[in-house]
Amino acid sequence: MSEHRPPQPAHAHVPRRTAMDRPAPVTIEVDGRPVCAHPGESLATALLAAGRRAVGTTRGGARRGPYCNMGICFECVVTVDDVPCQRSCLVRVRDGMRVRTAVPR
Repeated sequence: MSEHRPPQPAHAHVPRRTAMDRPAPVTIEVDGRPVCAHPGESLATALLAAGRRAVGTTRGGARRGPYCNMGICFECVVTVDDVPCQRSCLVRVRDGMRVRTAVPR
């Protein structure tokens, strides 16, 4: 006799990713200060996780930060390793990267 098994849901074979699967944190420099981040996550994510909600200001002086988080709005532009106008939501964190925001101190 063959053993009858109920059908498995489509997602049953998909491995789950947990916080334990994250790579070890690295240090990046943001406006001259060290910030811990995880390699591969977006720079916008790393900045938000570090409490940096603003990366620049509007012409009127209002703070601006990540808005769409998919590269369309350009609200999250920063300078990365001396390359200006990088959308932080599209840049992936790597060890030692240097980031400058346009937020006045």
